[in-house]
Amino acid sequence: MEGLLALSRGVDRLNEFIGKWVSWLILVSILVSAGNAIIRKVFNVSSNAWLELQWYLFGAAFMLAAAYTLKQNEHIRIDIVYGMWSRRVQHWIDLIGHLFFLMPFVLLMVYMFVPFTLHSFQSGEVSTNSGGLIIWPAKAILLVGFFLLALQGISEIIKKIAIMRGDIEDPNPFISVHEQAELEGKALAEEVRS
Repeated sequence: MEGLLALSRGVDRLNEFIGKWVSWLILVSILVSAGNAIIRKVFNVSSNAWLELQWYLFGAAFMLAAAYTLKQNEHIRIDIVYGMWSRRVQHWIDLIGHLFFLMPFVLLMVYMFVPFTLHSFQSGEVSTNSGGLIIWPAKAILLVGFFLLALQGISEIIKKIAIMRGDIEDPNPFISVHEQAELEGKALAEEVRS
């Protein structure tokens, strides 16, 4: 199990590094969008390439940070139902969800995107918009994003099994939205008092 946990820690570090780094792409996307809007209004000039670059940057941030979001346990779930169960049952729900829903989906997406991306690269596919960008980098970002998500899914499965066996502490203890609001309120009250 120690070897698997070492693999899990490596995947976690990789996705944390990538997730934090690509968050800057949101700022770049905003700057490209603002620059394009200003140039369009001031000089009455526009380019589909700038618009597509904005889409590529935002898509890259979204896809490449998906694995980091999973690592941080920030994906959407229905807390009302999830919070009714004991932590042990919650771990089982997460493990079953990762094994039977997440992994088949991301592995299928990786399998489907490999030829999709290769064909786009080999054919030199270009946007159908006038002055648009080449397409294969966007498709490659999708492939890499799903691959990183698959790696993080494996890491989460390893950690869930280790937690359930008692080999490691739970890195993300569940706190309901209500409990989180109470904790934030108490922290804010303490801050105001000091």
